[in-house]
Amino acid sequence: MGATWDGCDPVSALAAAVEAVQALRPSPDAVLVSGDLAEHAEDAEYDQLRELLAPIHAPIYVLPGNHDERAALRRHFDLPGVGGEPVQYAAELGPLRLVVLDTTSPGEDPGALDEERLSWLDAELRSAPEAPTVLAMHHPPLVTGIPALDAIGLPAEDRRALAAVVERHPQVRRLVAGHMHRAVTAVLAGRAVLAVPSTYMQARLDFTSNLLRTVPEPAGFAVHVLLDGEVISHVQQVDRA
Repeated sequence: MGATWDGCDPVSALAAAVEAVQALRPSPDAVLVSGDLAEHAEDAEYDQLRELLAPIHAPIYVLPGNHDERAALRRHFDLPGVGGEPVQYAAELGPLRLVVLDTTSPGEDPGALDEERLSWLDAELRSAPEAPTVLAMHHPPLVTGIPALDAIGLPAEDRRALAAVVERHPQVRRLVAGHMHRAVTAVLAGRAVLAVPSTYMQARLDFTSNLLRTVPEPAGFAVHVLLDGEVISHVQQVDRA
């Protein structure tokens, strides 16, 4: 909330996405919001976000993006931890497990994963080795080839360190993230990585420019389905009037 890119209204954009989620049949068991819930991390923005998400009756899980502030996020959502600690937790969604990993570096657009966060992840995954798991974060552990996006992603050494942890835990079926403002897929440690499109503006596909430009392509979100122990992911377009 609070963004003003290219004159696009983030409020109506998110309202359209919420309406599209409500139209899904069967209704989702849970909804994940993968970061950048606000533009300036102001309380009024999070209040407005809660109002917009209210029509969704499924449990809502959130994680911080580079525009969020951890303590502010905790004030408005029921999240473990205190203050400015990394927002990290696990949730049991029936037969599927969600593990949330904080990739944010306060005050910075690029992400980061230090040894402490990776050690937490390793222990959390080790605690439930049989449960099919989706690992969620804001900064996707991939390279897009788009200079402007890769400049604000996860550093190569952090991607390699994350891959070493994931490789030890075969129950991780999918890694999901936001941040890229477009749909991107890749592979990390033999597992599929999916960066979902934004419910707001999308980033232009430009392999030559160091400037981040937006394009009014359709918004979207991912729908994840657990079938026979495997996670199947669909990217669903949001139509706006």
